[in-house]
Amino acid sequence: MSIEIDVLNGDASWPRAEPLMQAVWPAHVVEKLSWGHVKWAHADLRVLIDAPEDAAQPGLACHVGIFFRDATWDGRKVHIGGVGGVSTRPDCRGRGYASLALNAAIRTMRDHEAVRFAMLFCEPHNEAFYQARGWQRFLGEVYAEQPEGRVRFEAMAPFVFDFTRKPRDGIIDLCGLPW
Repeated sequence: MSIEIDVLNGDASWPRAEPLMQAVWPAHVVEKLSWGHVKWAHADLRVLIDAPEDAAQPGLACHVGIFFRDATWDGRKVHIGGVGGVSTRPDCRGRGYASLALNAAIRTMRDHEAVRFAMLFCEPHNEAFYQARGWQRFLGEVYAEQPEGRVRFEAMAPFVFDFTRKPRDGIIDLCGLPW
């Protein structure tokens, strides 16, 4: 069995990703979550994995959004990568698709030489998954833009993946919407 991994333009690939995102995160579920009110950034790139041809249900199995941003860390400008919108169809979970997609996202961000570290935000039940894949908890403060202005972002726990910088604390300002 071979698995194809596509890394595509974020806006152009949204029509392909949207049905999966709506299936995994229906509006009636999202509105009840701690982050249901958050206005999110649109992905710059998307990692997409289709279910294998012999799967019971064909189509998109997994999605990971990739973001690039000029942010600040302790007041110094830094170019960072981001991971968001990690979603796997329920019937495709437990097969390693999210790990494959996450690894493809990390490789893609590493290919952008200016990216110093990556960041994601996750709920408590996903923390062990990301820690097992090399992500570290960021213990400092994170700020992001929202319609009401700049806010301390506390809707989910921040995690970082080290490239050339290893932030563990301090203040990160995303200088835009979170992902």
